[in-house]
Amino acid sequence: MDPSGTKAVVDWLMDGARSTPLAQEVLSEICQRLTAGGLPLWRAVVFVRTLHPQIVGRRFVWRPDTGTVVTEGTFDLLDLDVFRNSPMTHVASTGEAFRRRLADPDCPLDYPILHDLRAEGITDYVVSPLRFTNGDIHFASWATLQPGGFTDAEIAALDAIVIPLTRVAEIRALHRVANILLSTYVGQNAGARVLAGQIRRGHTEEIHAAIWLSDMRGFTKLADRLPPQALVDLLNRYFDCQVPPIVDHGGEVLKFMGDGLLAIFPIGDAAAPVCAQALAAALAARANVGAMQDADDETGVRFGLALHVGDVLYGNIGSGNRLDFTTIGPAVNLAARLEKLAGQLGRTVVASREFATHCGDAFAPIGRFAVAGFADEQTAFGLHDEASAMQTGP
Repeated sequence: MDPSGTKAVVDWLMDGARSTPLAQEVLSEICQRLTAGGLPLWRAVVFVRTLHPQIVGRRFVWRPDTGTVVTEGTFDLLDLDVFRNSPMTHVASTGEAFRRRLADPDCPLDYPILHDLRAEGITDYVVSPLRFTNGDIHFASWATLQPGGFTDAEIAALDAIVIPLTRVAEIRALHRVANILLSTYVGQNAGARVLAGQIRRGHTEEIHAAIWLSDMRGFTKLADRLPPQALVDLLNRYFDCQVPPIVDHGGEVLKFMGDGLLAIFPIGDAAAPVCAQALAAALAARANVGAMQDADDETGVRFGLALHVGDVLYGNIGSGNRLDFTTIGPAVNLAARLEKLAGQLGRTVVASREFATHCGDAFAPIGRFAVAGFADEQTAFGLHDEASAMQTGP
């Protein structure tokens, strides 16, 4: 390996690998530069753990014929023997580099994966610890098919790039964790706004949106009857019935309020297509909750949903350095009142006139009702297949 080529890779990493905005491009560029300089890489792997409710980490695998392929490991990975009994786990737990010259007939094959690597024709296998500044240890592995394995100069080249690679990996991982946490807790669009610097208290903007406000029926009685963990599990299954349809149809979940859910579908040039998507999400959620009720007759889960269209203030509200990125305004208040009305009418889905007018003949007027906080009576609209609903309490 040409020392000047190694230095060029190190300098590029020290500069932040700015020419590669995507994480997988960083590994591809490193490997392409190293192989162009004469280092006989056959495969390179980088594994970085992350902070995600469903994913334990991401694995980047580079090969000359495929480039870099990214896969995500779920938490089940931690329980697999192939992962627990592996050189990678050893390196992550000890912080020590690992090397096996598989071309050597006397090479110890002390991990199952080494048998597979030798069968592939790999002659040398190196795992390098990536030490993040918070003490966490991730890893990179390097493999070659070169007869006799890596030379001392080639090992020195790999060692030289490990520290700058670690710094780049940590910076990219921190950005990713920030995005994941904000998307998880405040929503994707709101999270992007926060990361873009919209964090000053009182910083809001008015947007036009379809508003979704739903609530579980009889939650208080269920909370009194079910053990705490069973109640949490029930709520998670219940929200699983709604959140995927909302997201799949272009909506954004802003807030969970106990058993309540607030979401918006931002409206751009035309309201009708957005309202159609919101209605499709509502019908899918209704079907999902119905299937959940059929599968668990004991809890008898039911819910009510209000759909409305209006202008809302979208931004930061709170006190001091504890803020919430949410929506407020009369339109949200009306959606909350209509959701309560749905329970009184024995309906699952109730829409305002402002929403129903964009949905063709999907809705029919139910009647005019006095709504707390609003001087004028409001016309509520319902779905045709719920017309036989009894007008009884929730």
